[in-house]
Amino acid sequence: SMLREFSPADVLTLGNGACGVGSIFLCLQYLAEDERRFLWTAFVLLPLAFVLDAADGWVARKTRRGSRLGGDLDSLADVVSFGVAPAVLGYTLGMRGGWDAMILIYFVLCGIARLARFNVTADDLATESGKVAYFEGTPIPTSLALVALLGVAFAGDHVHAALWGGELRLGPWLLHPLVLLFGLSGSAMISARLRIPKP
Repeated sequence: SMLREFSPADVLTLGNGACGVGSIFLCLQYLAEDERRFLWTAFVLLPLAFVLDAADGWVARKTRRGSRLGGDLDSLADVVSFGVAPAVLGYTLGMRGGWDAMILIYFVLCGIARLARFNVTADDLATESGKVAYFEGTPIPTSLALVALLGVAFAGDHVHAALWGGELRLGPWLLHPLVLLFGLSGSAMISARLRIPKP
């Protein structure tokens, strides 16, 4: 059974992914029922996902039960919690123009590409101790800065038509300039010039 192969760290990683999926479901529930408590819970689940993401690495090192499976699980969970879920939050809060959607999709694809690159280059970037010394591009959990910003906007009712920066019609589609922060975040994730020391 695959379940028997999971280490304690893997269980924490799956908890990270569960938080991301739960956040997405709560966004849908908010859109269906317009109750703010659903969206606040969606916001809270993403920092919790980060705590679990940090804990799984710590547990793997302490138990010395890190594995290739665990590394791949971690990347897949991170895509959901720090890629798809923040993009869904942005869409839920009003970034729904055609250009917005394109930029949010770009952001998620950058997160997927960034994690895939890390997985295939980790061995080459590792030091003699076997630890990767730095990240190429910003780590995907930095998207929590966008989540925090959206939380402030939601608290002040700066959402939908009242999003900071307003909205522009460019050709056939609408653009909310605030969504450009997602584009910048995605671009930073895939930049090979940015080297972030790995703790």
